[in-house]
Amino acid sequence: MRIAAPIEIGPLDAEAQQSVRELAATAEAHDGVAPLSEQPLLNLGTDAEWITHVVAHTPAGSTVGYVQIDRSGPTASAELVVHPEHRRHGRGRVLLRTAERDATLPARSGEPGQHGKELRVWAHGDLEPARAFARAQGLRPVRELLFLARPLDAAPPTAAAAADEPGYRLRTFRPGTDDEAWLRVNARAFASHPEQGRMSLDDLRARQAEPWFDPEGFFLLVPEDGADPAAFLWTKVEEPAPDGTRDGEIYVLGVDPDHQGKGLGRLLTDVGLAHLARSGATRAVLYVEGDNAPALATYRRAGFERAAVHVQYARA
Repeated sequence: MRIAAPIEIGPLDAEAQQSVRELAATAEAHDGVAPLSEQPLLNLGTDAEWITHVVAHTPAGSTVGYVQIDRSGPTASAELVVHPEHRRHGRGRVLLRTAERDATLPARSGEPGQHGKELRVWAHGDLEPARAFARAQGLRPVRELLFLARPLDAAPPTAAAAADEPGYRLRTFRPGTDDEAWLRVNARAFASHPEQGRMSLDDLRARQAEPWFDPEGFFLLVPEDGADPAAFLWTKVEEPAPDGTRDGEIYVLGVDPDHQGKGLGRLLTDVGLAHLARSGATRAVLYVEGDNAPALATYRRAGFERAAVHVQYARA
């Protein structure tokens, strides 16, 4: 029998990456919510100075816990999962302590600022066991990400009005041609957002390589003078669930600050809902920051209601 180290820190080979995906799928089936969000799953194969992978094993080598620490932003962010059958044995606590040491370790001389940061830990779904774990570890909620949803069984709004918006024209995204222009407007629209505003060309291309990517569901609202897009809406259609339902996501909606206050977000929301309905989605979903009052008002007017909440915790 192979005796595995209880904790391994370092890059993940293909087999380890698959083990983490299987662990996440097992936890999702048990908890009803995915423990790792899209970006950490995309990062599983990343070996860079700003990211740390930590895996917990049984002595026989089975993967029973994982935490990923991302230090690329102003604070360090972590996502953690423990196998349902191996909880309440201290593995979550060990993974958390390892993540905290990794994030807050003083930066070494010449290091470009990856260490020495506050650690924030996501709890997807904010389930009671996660809240209890956070309380026991002295963590408090510092950020809420809301998951909103609305059915698409009713007649969706029409997108026709967008074509007549004075001073703008609506078109779809052209991969390889619009990449840089989109990155510029995305950075301006999300300048204060801790993740979205830092999206790089590599991040964009990683998503373009995903099976769900469809440029026909990626809309740009461009000023008639031909400048960078004034606003954009990116959608994502999931595979149908076993019961026949299908989620369509308003993946990202952004408006350049110079074009805000003109109702472009509301207009593009209607465009997105119409596209998702045409694509066969039965429910429209999206994520929005809990303190983003203007966006919440737009989505409530479009019929969205709160379906779940994801919470980020930090030490008091």
